[in-house]
Amino acid sequence: MRYDYSSIGFYTFDCLGRPVGTIPAGGGTQFIEEIDLAVSGAAGAAVVAAAKHGLKCLAVGGVGDDLMAGWVLDRMAHFGVDISTMQRLEGVGTSTSIVLTRADGSRPALHMKGATGAFVITEDMWDQVLDATVVHIGGVGLMDRMDGPPSARLFAEAKRRGAITTVDVFAAAEKDLANVVGLLPHTDYFLPSIEEARVLSGLEDIEDVSRFFLDKGVACCILTLGENGAYYRHANGDRFLMPAFDIEMVCSCGCGDAFNAGIATGLVRGMDPESMVRFAQATSAQNALGLGSQAGVTSFEKTLEFTRRPTRPAEIEIQGLDRTAA
Repeated sequence: MRYDYSSIGFYTFDCLGRPVGTIPAGGGTQFIEEIDLAVSGAAGAAVVAAAKHGLKCLAVGGVGDDLMAGWVLDRMAHFGVDISTMQRLEGVGTSTSIVLTRADGSRPALHMKGATGAFVITEDMWDQVLDATVVHIGGVGLMDRMDGPPSARLFAEAKRRGAITTVDVFAAAEKDLANVVGLLPHTDYFLPSIEEARVLSGLEDIEDVSRFFLDKGVACCILTLGENGAYYRHANGDRFLMPAFDIEMVCSCGCGDAFNAGIATGLVRGMDPESMVRFAQATSAQNALGLGSQAGVTSFEKTLEFTRRPTRPAEIEIQGLDRTAA
């Protein structure tokens, strides 16, 4: 394979500030401690974090014809990401967020969809885009021209060519279920947050939610549960709860996307499922220690070392689960 990881979908330019308490009234000013920039998005944050882990990565998506586009492309190239399939689109802006990070790490954002809704992958691009060990789509629900049948056809071809496929969604709404369902029969790992998965499935219980997606054809569903860790459930019956690491969060922006990069790294390196999910949790935790997507992620070795840190007890119980990964 030409690449270890091909990351398709949502790329965004983020401007982040912390800590933000309230928005000043009128034309007032609030002084904060830190402002930074980051490449983010369900595809962008993941591909940069994977590149930091040493994977050979391809970025597949779109940017606009504005100043932010050049920064996003240069930043990814700085980390060794191949940007040759990133489309620079005229007449639209680069997908951009203004992220207001609170003292507790939560981060309301103002977002402009921009080029994420305008890029398209044509069949003449398949030979490069799908020439990867792991092919990821991040941002289902935002890709106006690629959501639905175009992505399903792309993933069917990816599986035919022998790739491992992973999928994540963006702030899922019920309307996105049709787009997700079309992908799942061609998906090895579905990687939503529990909040997104509950909205899509209309179910509440973690076991019911994961079974819903397995019944739709996905081989494995891994639900990220925030401070409660991550829940792994495979169609072969394997399942476990991986605790979260005990950290003081700086910013939650991009934590799920960093988790996805950790899963990709584990797959490429042939980790067993528990080691892979623990490594993904460590990637996410490192992400949370800095301001902006993948800020705290530096290298494979540092992330592997991080996996030895203490975890926190999960505050949930899953019926019939008699084994918790530690």
